[in-house]
Amino acid sequence: MNFNHAAQAMLAVGSREVVKFVRQKGRLFSSLVRPALWLIVFAVGFQNVFGVAVIPPYETYIEYQVYIAPGLLGMVLLFNGMQSSLAMVYDREMGLMRLLLTAPLPRWFLLLCKLGAGTLLSTLQGYAFLILCAVFKVDIPWTGWIYALPAIIVSGMMLGALGLLLSVHIKQLENFAGTMNFVIFPMFFISSALYPLWKLQEAGAEVVFQLARFNPFTHAVELIRHSLYGKLNGISLAVVCVSFVIFFALAAHGYNPQRGILKRSPQPA
Repeated sequence: MNFNHAAQAMLAVGSREVVKFVRQKGRLFSSLVRPALWLIVFAVGFQNVFGVAVIPPYETYIEYQVYIAPGLLGMVLLFNGMQSSLAMVYDREMGLMRLLLTAPLPRWFLLLCKLGAGTLLSTLQGYAFLILCAVFKVDIPWTGWIYALPAIIVSGMMLGALGLLLSVHIKQLENFAGTMNFVIFPMFFISSALYPLWKLQEAGAEVVFQLARFNPFTHAVELIRHSLYGKLNGISLAVVCVSFVIFFALAAHGYNPQRGILKRSPQPA
């Protein structure tokens, strides 16, 4: 593999994903509706996050919006990573994935190209959400938009690698929704996206607290949250990077027809 071949492959795979995204005009809109509703509606009615009533005073509502904004940004990355894995399942059913993997390039690099293209789309959608936060006057420093870029990319890569790993094990599109319910919702709700972890421990939910501590999505959210204010959470960065390496290595193994799950999958007609 030389540089020209690698660059051509990355450009081809990336451009295909971007063209698909542009043609699906409702995809960006639908990816923003969910976090927007949580940002606007859920923050009003959330109970006792800061020790206030069901409908807190306006200042506390703004405080909570600022707190959950990084978590909802993580939600955008999480759902796009899972949606990318759905596209992988579709490509495999149509035979496109097997055709791609027969290219004269290392399979891990082809998968990395797919992952990079998905992360690019995740990053664009993440910044679209930040624009939405600015519209609703959520107090995030403008400099944080720059500081958060590496954190968003690394988190998007990690969550995309998780989606890639899941696509290895999902045989049909019909099974995708059920599998996602056992991944997306537990990862999102058992994390620090919507409430501080110390609140869980203070409430006596020790099991949930410990699960949230070891949840990679929690560390992705904390990495983004700190970076938005120009800070680096070293532990979260390490967890996200290690999780990415593990998820991607397992996915690359699974897509190897000699050793992984594709060896046991039926050949297309």
